[in-house]
Amino acid sequence: MIALMQFLFRYTYLKYATFTLLTPSGNFLALSDFQFALLVLSTVCIAAAGYIINNIIDQDNDEITKPKSRIVGKTITENAAYNLYVFFNITGVGIGFYLSNAIGKKGLFTLFIFIAALLYVYSTYLKKIIIISNLVVALTLSFSIIIIGVFDLFPTIYEGNIQQMKQAHNVLFDYAVFAFIINWIREIVKDIEDTDGDYASGIQTIPIVLGKTRTAKLLSILLLLPILLLIYYINENLAAFNLVLIYGLLLIIGPLIYTIIKLWSAKTKNEFKHISTILKLVLLFGILSIVVITYSIKNAQGQII
Repeated sequence: MIALMQFLFRYTYLKYATFTLLTPSGNFLALSDFQFALLVLSTVCIAAAGYIINNIIDQDNDEITKPKSRIVGKTITENAAYNLYVFFNITGVGIGFYLSNAIGKKGLFTLFIFIAALLYVYSTYLKKIIIISNLVVALTLSFSIIIIGVFDLFPTIYEGNIQQMKQAHNVLFDYAVFAFIINWIREIVKDIEDTDGDYASGIQTIPIVLGKTRTAKLLSILLLLPILLLIYYINENLAAFNLVLIYGLLLIIGPLIYTIIKLWSAKTKNEFKHISTILKLVLLFGILSIVVITYSIKNAQGQII
């Protein structure tokens, strides 16, 4: 999903938004197609490394919550998992070092080290801290959107295109905020699923402190925030595009309302797993909406011309 998200943003909205904004060097964006593919690979590698170290640390928890799908210690050895963790981190950070030098912004290399270190600290320490653990995961996903602008837009900004580039950055930021809110709520839903394992492992989560029922009802209230923000955003920026209105209502706002209803009645682990899946689909449709928005804008401008 991370890779799909990055490719869609780059080859729909950003390619279109910066098409008429040639920089003095004649480039639309800072990275070549090959370099952008490397950026995606680097992001995915670091995310994979974070996933692996989390599975290594969570072996006892996973044995309780998902014994059939546990990989580390069952399908592969812990030693092999550590080797994969090191390999993916070195690959991701190494590519980040190359890209930072390629665009002449050597300091950006530290971002890759920071994210890799943050995911390690999350798995070994932050995961045990209530609320903080959910925020870290949500922020990491959001950063995978922001990093596109950091590497592809920021290096090509100059006085003649600063306003347009700022607008493109703002769109990325808006999507990052949406991804953060939905993923943060989804992480708490997953905590409800894993309550037994977290309790046995001594991990403090919101469902353990408040209880499953109260947490579910709290989440149903929190979900009103992205719904209201989406309605406001569409009304302010995209109200003229009927396709966007229909898409947003049916595939994003509709499922969120459905999730709110389900949260009030959900009791079993399977029900919360279903809710988690719906929120994941909302994230996916939210990502795909950039294609619909770009198409609608291009189509409207074509009609005007």
